[in-house]
This record gives sequence, C-alpha cells and structure tokens, in this order.
Amino acid sequence: MVRVVFGVLGPTVAAGDSGGALALKGPRHRAVLARLIVARRRVVPVARLVEDLWEDPPPGAVGAVQTFVAALRRVLEPERPPRAPARLLVTDGPGYALRTEPDTVDAWRFETALATAADLPAQQALATLEEALGWWRGPAYAEFADEDWSRGERARLAELRLQAVERRAEAHLALGRPADAVPDLDAHLTEHPWREDAWRLLALALYRQHRQGDALAVLRRAREVLTNQLGLDPGPRLRHLQSDILTQTPTLDLPPDTPGPPDPPRGARNRAPGSNEPAPNTPAHPHPPRGARNRAPSPIPPEPNTPPPPTTPPPADLWTRAAKTYNRTVAKGTRARLESTVGLIRNLAVTGGEGLAEARHHRTAAITAAEEFADPELTARVIGAYDVPAIWTRADDPPAAEHIVAVAERTLAALPTGPHDTARCRLLATVALETRGATGPRGPEAAREAEALARRLDDPALLAFALNGRFMQSFTRAGFAPQRDAIGAELVELAVRHGLVTYEVLGHLIRLQARAALADFAAADTHAATADRLAERHELPLVGVFTEWYGALRLSATGEPARAEAACRAAAARLDGAGMPGLERGLLPLALLCLRLTHGLAPDPDPRADWGPHRPWAEPFTLIAEGRHTEARTALRALPEPPHDLLYEAYCALEAEAALRLDDRTVLERARTRLRPAAAELAGAGSGLLTLGPVERYLAD
Repeated sequence: MVRVVFGVLGPTVAAGDSGGALALKGPRHRAVLARLIVARRRVVPVARLVEDLWEDPPPGAVGAVQTFVAALRRVLEPERPPRAPARLLVTDGPGYALRTEPDTVDAWRFETALATAADLPAQQALATLEEALGWWRGPAYAEFADEDWSRGERARLAELRLQAVERRAEAHLALGRPADAVPDLDAHLTEHPWREDAWRLLALALYRQHRQGDALAVLRRAREVLTNQLGLDPGPRLRHLQSDILTQTPTLDLPPDTPGPPDPPRGARNRAPGSNEPAPNTPAHPHPPRGARNRAPSPIPPEPNTPPPPTTPPPADLWTRAAKTYNRTVAKGTRARLESTVGLIRNLAVTGGEGLAEARHHRTAAITAAEEFADPELTARVIGAYDVPAIWTRADDPPAAEHIVAVAERTLAALPTGPHDTARCRLLATVALETRGATGPRGPEAAREAEALARRLDDPALLAFALNGRFMQSFTRAGFAPQRDAIGAELVELAVRHGLVTYEVLGHLIRLQARAALADFAAADTHAATADRLAERHELPLVGVFTEWYGALRLSATGEPARAEAACRAAAARLDGAGMPGLERGLLPLALLCLRLTHGLAPDPDPRADWGPHRPWAEPFTLIAEGRHTEARTALRALPEPPHDLLYEAYCALEAEAALRLDDRTVLERARTRLRPAAAELAGAGSGLLTLGPVERYLAD
C-alpha cells in the first residue's frame, strides 16, 4: 500500500512515497480532506460536511460530497481494487473519517516534536525545533482561513508555532548563543507584539551580549505596547527582569559551564557593534560606581551660553519627521501600527480623488489583516474606526462593501459577551452603511440596533455614526424626506455641540437634500452655503461636488433648463476624478434625460452613453426614440424594483413617464403605488442632484 503524507501547515497538500504531490482536484476536494484532518481520525457526518462546505447548500449537496470523497479515494489509494473497502478515507456510520497514522500529517508531527523537545537537552531540543519549524509553509490551512470549521484549529496551531519560536530562543540562550536568538525574536515580536515571554527573552539575549541599554530599551517598548494596546501592565517576569538588569544581578549571567563571548573592553560595553558611538537608548557615560547605581542622579546645572532649543519645524517638516519617528519606533506588523493606519486611512478618505480611492483599497486590506490576528475586539476596532461620514447611498466598490459586511457580521458573532457595546454599535453602524441601497431587512435592523445602543451609551461621536447608518437605511419607500430632514437636524445640533465638524457638514448636506425634495429652496440654499463655508475652512473638497450639483438641480426646478444643462455639465466635470464611481458613473446622461423630461423637451437619450447603473430606466426612452415600442414595453415590464437609495423617486417617476408614453396601465398603477407616499415632494430632488418635477403631476397623469 502506498504511504500518503499530508501537509496542512500552509496550503493543504498530499504526497506519495516518492515525494511527488498528488492531484487533489478542486478546492472542495481539498476542503473535504482538510475538514477530515481537522477531525483527527474521528468521523465527520455527511450532514456536517455539507454544512461546512456550503453557506447555502444546493439540492444535490450530499451527492456532491460523495463524489468528492470518491475522487479523493482514487487519488489516495490508486491501487485499491474496485469495490474493495477503503483503508484510508473510510465510511463509518453517518459520515467519513481519514484513518491516517499520526506521523503522516505535518501538523500532528509538529505537535509531537514540540512536546518531545521539552524533555531534551538544549542542543537536541534546538535541532528538533529547527526541523519542526521548517515544516511550516505558511499559515495552517491557509486557503480555508475564512471557514468556521478551521478557525479553532488554525488558532491552536498558530499558538503552538509561537511557542516553538520562543523555545528555540531559549535553547540558543541555554547554549550560550544569545546573538543567534536576537534576529528571530525581533521578527517574532514584529508580528506578535503581545508575547510577553518573547520580550523577556529578547531583553535577556541583549543583556547577555553586554547590551544593557538595548535590553532596557526593549523592556520600555514592551511596557508601551502592552499598556497602550492591551491596557495591561507588564507581568512579574518582565518587571523582575528589568530590576535585575538595573542591578546587574549575577543570576542573569550565563551558566558557569557555558562558554560565552569575551567581555568587551571597559567603556565599550554600550557601543553599537562596529561603532564608536553609544548604542541607541543607552547612556553614553560609563557605569556608575558600585553602590551608587540605585541613587537618583543629582541635578546638573546648565552650562553657560547653552544654545537655544531648535526652532519648531514648519508643518510640512513636522509630518515628515513624525512619520519617520513612528516608522522607526513602532514595530512593523503590530496592532498599534494597524490601528494607527486606520486613523490615517480615515483622514485620507475625506480628501477625495485619489485619496478616497486609495482609502477604500487600504481599508479593505486593514480589515483583512486585523481578522488574521484572530482577535474579534481588535477587528471590531479596526472596522469601527472608519467612521467617515457618507452622503451618497450607493457603494463605490460593491464587492469590498460585501466583504466588510461579512467580516463585521463574523466579528459581531465572535465578540465575547461582556462590556463590548461600543464595539457592537460601531460594527452595526458599519453594516447599516455598507448595505446602503440593498432591499433586505438586515440594513434597517442594524441601523435601529446601532442607534439604540448609541443613545443608551450617551456617546456623541457614536450617535453621529449611528445616525449616518440610519440615514442610509431611510429609503425603504418613497416619501421619507421629512424623516431625513429630522436626522440631518439632529446631526447638525449634535455636531455643533460636540465639535464633530465632518458630521456637521453631513447634517447640512442631508438637510439640503431633504429641503430640496420638499421644494423649500430657501432653506436648501442656506444649508448649501453653510456646508461650503465649513468645507473651505476645514479642507473638505468633496463637499463642493454635492453643492455644485445642487445648484444645477435648483436651476432646473426653477424653470431655467438651458442654464441647468450647462450647470450639469460643469458639475460632471468637477466630479470626474473625485473618487466616487458609485455617484459619477452614468450621472450626467441621467441628469440630462430628467432635465428634458421635466421641461417637456424630447428625451433624445444617447444609446451609446455610459448610463452605468441607470441604463434599465433609460432603455425604454432609447427604444421609444427609435420607434421600437414593443421592445420598449418589454424593457419597461422587466424593470426591477428600484434600489432603496436617493434616486428611488427619480426611478419611479421615469418608470411612470415611460409607461404613460407607452400606455401601459399595469406599470402606471405600479408606479403610482410606489410614488403616492411622496405626493408632496419633487421627484428625484431628494438626491440633491436632479429632479423630474412634482410627484403630484405623475400621480395626476
């Protein structure tokens, strides 16, 4: 029988005696194999395999699993005679089990090696750990990182690997090789800065290289990381080590029978290797005399004619210097860096243009990186920190939005019970924002929960974020302009009281839209002017995109179509490159079509224009213009439910207008039902971008 070995310390693989990889076919075949390895020779019922392989199992899921198993058996036991029972991937009761030996799976061998090394002398332990760590080809079960069934096993194996790295460092120290321990520990802490024992070992390794100052600097950094990121004080082992280093306790030295590097010349102990300069973070003076080490230093009077301190650098240099210092002092790959990065991404988003596009990309990457820490509280903070006010109700990057919602939902489910209401509120508000325009119940539900939590927590910034989510979910039907106006008013009042400038701007833009929908242009003008003034003072360039489009809308609504068309084209030019494809794509041809319909002009839609997501509602007019009425009626009947966003009433009015021209009573009645709650509004004006005139006209027609 061919012996098969399996690898899960990285992507899932299988190999035969000769070492050649076996062809495991598709990803679901590998998923079945990996799931059975996770079960450790125990039976996994077929029903559980179906549940683990598909979020929404297809009707033939059980048969598909049987097909995957049969294919795997052919690969794993190619010499098995037909109809002979399988000996490796076996059927047992309600499911399947992989009855492979313990030494045939790299993850199982790794655990055995780690346990064995604990009882070996240092030299043998080091060799065993080096070999075992070499079996890792990437994160365990790498291609199944998002699967619930792999999460616990991946976390367990990752923890064992961290322990192995630290035990290897201990072996180096026991063998008198502190210099060999330092590089591995440095890299280890860059990725895993919460490992107290690794900080201890690194400081000890530096001390044993006669780098006392560097050892103390490491302990200071450990304290900062643990305090700032976890809210914890260093444990007793770290505190005792710092005290022992300060007093040069003899027990820190190498064991007497272990050869160590020769002492450096007196006075050179704290120099950086190959340099005459003191090592970083160490005093440049020689050691104090014995007995004086723990005394407080006496004040030293300043020298006469001491030069004045350096002048404050200009703002541009401040940014550069601060960024360089941060890059130098905060270890790469740490949680602190990740959370700081999200703050930077948030600020980048409000700059518009390339900054907004880059912020979207980096935000998704940051959320993915946070989830890899397997710490739901960290992931919640990273997701929730991006509380950028949003006014447009259509996603610029729908796949990214779906990914963010999926991670947020997983994080909500994984957050431990306890005092995490603030994190839950931010996650729920994020779900409400990122499901904008959707028709399902989850978005409105998340918005309600977030708002209730924020009000109970009495946190102004949190409430502003939650109100933004509620605004995004206030389009479940036509006619909600008064409710949105109330949301905008509360945002303005809240933001002014607590200094939340970006949310103050958002509140004015929401009120601009709502008052335009209600044909109250005097109030809308006031909100537009206030938003522009705040944007200029606080350098928020995207605000002008919306207020300029509002100007075009106002010209159309007040009977100036020629000027309105010129204003639409100017606003579209400004929108070009603003970094908002969800708003920009197809907006100009849609606005021009609405403008012509409002003022009784021939629609004349350009069939070659990029209509983007608006094409279904423009298509009937294009076909009517070409005299293709039967096709136009078919296109009209095929129109989907309008997205629940700022263009809902505009789409309904376009549907009504096309149905009127085609004398389609069924569609007219459908459009009337949808538009009736907005009878007092201007169709489409709630977008702040365009209008098709009073809704009442369409109802009367």
